[in-house]
Amino acid sequence: MAETRKERDSMGEMEVPADAYYGASTQRAVINFPISDLRFSRTFIRALGLIKRYAAEVNLECGDLAEKNAKAISQAAQEISEGKYDKHFVVDVFQTGSGTSTNMNANEVIANRAMEILGGKLGDRHLVHPNDHVNFGMSSNDCIPTAIHIAALIDIKEKLKPALEELEASLKKKSDEFMPVIKTGRTHLQDATPIRLGQEFLGYAGQLERAIERLDYSVSRLSEVALGGTAVGTGINSRPEFPSKVLKKISNEIGIELKESDNHFQAQSTLDEVVDCSGQLKTIAVSLIKIANDIRWLGCGPRAGIAEIALPEVQPGSSIMPGKVNPVIAESLTMVCAQVIGNDATISLAGASGNFELNVMMPVAAYNLLQSINLLASASSNFSKQCISGLTATDKGPHLVEQGLALCTALVPAVGYDAAANISKVAFKTGKTVREVALQETKLSKEEVDALLDPFKMTAPGLG
Repeated sequence: MAETRKERDSMGEMEVPADAYYGASTQRAVINFPISDLRFSRTFIRALGLIKRYAAEVNLECGDLAEKNAKAISQAAQEISEGKYDKHFVVDVFQTGSGTSTNMNANEVIANRAMEILGGKLGDRHLVHPNDHVNFGMSSNDCIPTAIHIAALIDIKEKLKPALEELEASLKKKSDEFMPVIKTGRTHLQDATPIRLGQEFLGYAGQLERAIERLDYSVSRLSEVALGGTAVGTGINSRPEFPSKVLKKISNEIGIELKESDNHFQAQSTLDEVVDCSGQLKTIAVSLIKIANDIRWLGCGPRAGIAEIALPEVQPGSSIMPGKVNPVIAESLTMVCAQVIGNDATISLAGASGNFELNVMMPVAAYNLLQSINLLASASSNFSKQCISGLTATDKGPHLVEQGLALCTALVPAVGYDAAANISKVAFKTGKTVREVALQETKLSKEEVDALLDPFKMTAPGLG
């Protein structure tokens, strides 16, 4: 049987593992919530550590903590933010709706580590108390939503935005590379007027450009946080200057400007900004699905499909068909996007689950939001590196342009819509090209027909 020690909280004593840095409240949560193997992310724990570290520093400045306690708590919290004690964050995501169990998990780990720094024994609450000292000036109800925002901001800044910028740059590079390649446009999955392959990719790059703008908007909203509201938004047991001072220090640390909410009653009774951010992530996911599916279609074949581009061959595609290669990188991206869209549904329901002064689904919203950010970051970067950067154009697109019936659109100003439509019908029935039929069915000269049916001029009519 594993060795244990006794820890105490307001409900009494609990046996905890002897080497655990957490205490009784955390152990109760471990017993109460044996639900899943899902735990908060590294970045979320980092955010909690940053809040606790700088809270201790501000509480020292304000005279609310003894210097030795504040410095020990600050050091311990910094170690937590660096990931040195992640294995002691053991509480399931599916727990108390306020995230109090995780907040107490952090308070207890920091308190015990601080006691160790001061030369005390684990569990000596008289030396460093998880509530009275580590949590001073805060409540789970403002700390946890603040940690959600900070963690999301960090992951967006350090992971998702760079990944989307990488993908945008990759698509723009391919757009430039493919601009001389003419091909048939498609609407309703049917042949349409010519387009340059580079113009299609310019559209994809434009989607990423706007995705980044959406992300920047989310950052501006998430930067307003709940810290300072404590239990119900009134700020009880916290100095008025406490949140702004803590947030200034965190801002300097992470390079993102945080500000205290000017309405704490909405800041911790709702998850509106989290819901909004998730909605932006869902929109980005929808954009990426469109791009990934277009890439799959453009590369389908190689002989019986569109095959206007060739995708990088990264692995065998079949256990039974030799030589088959599949668009697996694009497929993995679409699955990530499906997960993000599903996460948004969870977050939306969580956001609707506030009752009076508190939302009671904060942990699951946090988990899904951060998962969405990180999945989109990884999959977008992977898509850029392993798929987009290696795309090449084939000669199939240019070859099929001359066979396209929608070329007749360019004849409309010269012969009228009905005559042009008839040319298209004759071309389809006879197997001739629009050019051939136009020469036999109209009085236009060869030079006039060739000028009208120049596919490159059709991709930029104003320059013709």
